Amino acid sequence: MSDQQNVKNVDKGRRNWLIATSVAGGVGGVAVAVPFVSTFAPSEKAKAAGAPVEADVGGLKPGEMMTVEWRGKPVWILRRTPEMLASLQKTDSEVADPKSAVPFTMETPDYAKNETRSRAEHKDLLVVVGICSHLGCSPSGPFASGANPQLGADPGFLCPCHGSTFDLAGRVFKNKPAPQNLDVPPYQFLSDTKIVIGKDEKGEA
Repeated sequence: MSDQQNVKNVDKGRRNWLIATSVAGGVGGVAVAVPFVSTFAPSEKAKAAGAPVEADVGGLKPGEMMTVEWRGKPVWILRRTPEMLASLQKTDSEVADPKSAVPFTMETPDYAKNETRSRAEHKDLLVVVGICSHLGCSPSGPFASGANPQLGADPGFLCPCHGSTFDLAGRVFKNKPAPQNLDVPPYQFLSDTKIVIGKDEKGEA
């Protein structure tokens, strides 16, 4: 066999080996890449945890509160009585941040930057995340005026962990461990009896 024929045979063998190696490597690369990329896709559970939540408030009577879960957190919906709303005029001067200028974990929606921290067309309904801005405990309440020594003559909420108190708009009283008011999540009314939490005119949170 001539030297030239030997070179051709060697080159042909090397070419076949290189092609097989490249194909195997490419397949292996794809096999590795697919699971790796899939880890970036949110799970169904994660999607559900962040999705807006609807709540029917039609049966909520004045003075009653209901709790719904949004993003794994309790969201309070309190239908305030005229007396409850009137108490906010007094506590306005007693709370640390009456206009909710300093946010906790989320920006306060513009429609809640007021004394009642609610939408103007539904002032009676308070919608807040029931998580204290100090160390994440869940406050108790609402307590009526004079029903809790730590609140004194003011109605509101009390955090049992370190004694922070909040008025009936979720605003923290002065000189308490909690540094910020309770969060007001984005929300909007779908009808007079149904609201959606986690979404408003600006889109989803």
